[in-house]
Amino acid sequence: MFRLFIGAIACVATCQLLTLPAHAQNAEAGRRVFTQICSNCHEVAPGRNRIGPSLFGVVGRKTGTLTDFRYSDANRRANIVWDQATLDRYLANPRGIIPGTAMTYNGLKDDPKRHDLIAYLATLH
Repeated sequence: MFRLFIGAIACVATCQLLTLPAHAQNAEAGRRVFTQICSNCHEVAPGRNRIGPSLFGVVGRKTGTLTDFRYSDANRRANIVWDQATLDRYLANPRGIIPGTAMTYNGLKDDPKRHDLIAYLATLH
């Protein structure tokens, strides 16, 4: 019985290690990613929209809900709340997650950069 218990503990510990991110998120690195990739279309100041909406407070916000930005019908109807997981999927493949989105960016395929970007976006509140 003791061997079974030790085996179960070892299995759980291994599973926990497998779920840890391979790259610790870095908000400062994410700010640089934002500047290089996102700042042509997005602002981070509240109420300052460009081609895309302001990303201030984006984490926790529902798609298509800023009152001072004209979203595509697809974004208004998407009914997604932006959290780390939804942003990760969307930023990797915007049109795959919200078909019909007006966002023309094809997606950030580099996982560490995308995770850093999300860490930065989470600081904007």
